[in-house]
Amino acid sequence: MSAASRTVATTHLVKTRPPHRPPPAHRAPLGVLGLSAFVVGTAEFVAVGVLDRIADGLNVSVTAVGLLVTAYALGVCVGGPSLTALTIRVPRRLLLCCALAVYAAANALAALAASFAVLVVARAVAGAVHGLFVGVASAAAASLVGPERKGRAVAVVFGGIAAANLLGVPLATYAGHVLPWQSVFAGIAVLACVALGLTLAVIPQVENSGQGELRAQTRYLLTAPPLLALLTAVLVFCGQFTVFTLLGTYLQKVTGVSGSAVGGYLLVFGAAGTVGTLAGGRFADRDAGTTLRVAGVVLAADLAVLYAVGSEPLAVAVCLAVFGLFGFGLAPALQLRTIELAGPAGDLASTLGASAGNAGIAAGSAIAGWYGARYGVTGLPLAGATICALTVPLLWTLRHLHPTTPTP
Repeated sequence: MSAASRTVATTHLVKTRPPHRPPPAHRAPLGVLGLSAFVVGTAEFVAVGVLDRIADGLNVSVTAVGLLVTAYALGVCVGGPSLTALTIRVPRRLLLCCALAVYAAANALAALAASFAVLVVARAVAGAVHGLFVGVASAAAASLVGPERKGRAVAVVFGGIAAANLLGVPLATYAGHVLPWQSVFAGIAVLACVALGLTLAVIPQVENSGQGELRAQTRYLLTAPPLLALLTAVLVFCGQFTVFTLLGTYLQKVTGVSGSAVGGYLLVFGAAGTVGTLAGGRFADRDAGTTLRVAGVVLAADLAVLYAVGSEPLAVAVCLAVFGLFGFGLAPALQLRTIELAGPAGDLASTLGASAGNAGIAAGSAIAGWYGARYGVTGLPLAGATICALTVPLLWTLRHLHPTTPTP
């Protein structure tokens, strides 16, 4: 072959060889946000698994130790929005780092607490930072990618929380029964420090989605579209946790599942929830409004079916898989839609979306406790289905709404 022919052949190979594509720049930052959400999500419910150990260690009743869950939830609902309001102009990367640093300190304080009062304060502070972090992280994730991938980016954050319920909480609970209960909070503090280091190393500066001072953002937030989205979040999580709060009791008393097998059913629910969160983000990128509408209808119908087949173990397992898939699957789309409908108040709305969900969880837990004590647990799925059915017309309406400009 002549030199000219070799040159032509070489040139042809270079032109036809597929170009090397470097990994997208957003993957590593999103992975760090997901890992951080996993740490925060693990800490949220881990106290439930070691209530008896804490009660014995601090010489208080198990009922009193339940205040640790209440303190955390109140921190999320009240402290999260308050911290967001106070830090509305702080750059997101700095705010994420500060949130993780305070979160690590709060859990270290919980590990060192010598009295129950100090432990309650530590949990309340951790809850407030949790509310701030989830809102800022989801908004930051959406800012790292283009418009066509925002739903999947938000799903990474919520997927970290879902994975925490599937893996983190059971592992931390096991550790809390093998080791001193303080080791659970100490471990979470260490993981929060790791997440902080990765945030400093990997996450770039990202622009705030909110515009203007707190007063201006509040005016945009107090318009019908974002308020309707927040109300929907309260109701949809209230309906789900009306069922989930006493799900273990329901499985034992109605389905006839033995205590040791309840964990298997919860594992099915948690695994489906993790898959649903990630899939929900993808569908939200295609059409967030349709994703919400379909998920809402299927969720309400599934809970009604769960009530009808409550005594059939296999059918109940299928219903729980659908429950987790669609219940968790609508969360990224609802958070993304809330941020969109808030317009220039996106930063404030992102945190209030997380707080609205926790308010719904608290309301659902209260309803479950009241209903279960008065009527038994058999009808809880039907009660949850009724509440979720109320969200269907709201979810339909959210699809057609647009941000509005507040009146002067």
